[in-house]
Amino acid sequence: MLEILIYTFLLSISPFGEARAGIPYAVLNDMPVIWAFVIGLVGNLLIFPLLAWLIESFSRKLWPNRTYKKGVIKLGRRAKKGVGADIQKYGFWGLMVFVMIPLPGTGAYMGTLAAYFLKIERYKAFMAVSIGVLISCLIMAAGSYLGNMGLKTFP
Repeated sequence: MLEILIYTFLLSISPFGEARAGIPYAVLNDMPVIWAFVIGLVGNLLIFPLLAWLIESFSRKLWPNRTYKKGVIKLGRRAKKGVGADIQKYGFWGLMVFVMIPLPGTGAYMGTLAAYFLKIERYKAFMAVSIGVLISCLIMAAGSYLGNMGLKTFP
């Protein structure tokens, strides 16, 4: 059980799946859905403060480096072009909806990056990402639980 919880946490904090992979993994390994939800949520909520801190630290130290600066500017332009108009137009709500949609390319990592590049106030960005992650985790927990029930009902 502890091994499954650790894997669930690691999947939930990784950029490759976030809680969209962690919660189903735990539920499919017969972990109670409430534990899968809580561990997935905690792992996914830790992304914003960790990534925001890393972005600030790297930018402060590496901004004088020309290659880094060009890469950040290019990434910032792509982020603004891809999701910027909707998030800037709707602000808090746009960022929250962007993060809560459980699809690849959305989530806490991209929400944090978008908030940084669009210069959304940190507290508002944190709240929007956190609420979006909570709703996304609820969707994934409910879907995983119902899907697992279906798998057990119809072998």
